[in-house]
Amino acid sequence: MENLRADLEKLLDEAEWEWLMPHAQRDVVVVVDPGLDLLDVGMAIASDNTASVQHWIGEQLLSKPSPEQIVEWAGDRTRRFKALIVQPYVLVQAG
Repeated sequence: MENLRADLEKLLDEAEWEWLMPHAQRDVVVVVDPGLDLLDVGMAIASDNTASVQHWIGEQLLSKPSPEQIVEWAGDRTRRFKALIVQPYVLVQAG
């Protein structure tokens, strides 16, 4: 598991919404609540920890971006997101 975390840490990056839009159009962007650690969520998804993932979804801590969020983010070129690719998903946290 430590190797997985180290591997994911290397993939953690900052992104503009413009770079994330193609992924949103493919419906693979997952918004992660700022109260969660992005690497913890990435590890849970990568290791098929469905109990944790289902819990976070149930608590609305993981969600798809709403149409309102997409419009807002597209209009704010200065906003940055923490982003982590865990195939097939792109996990993002608003900065």
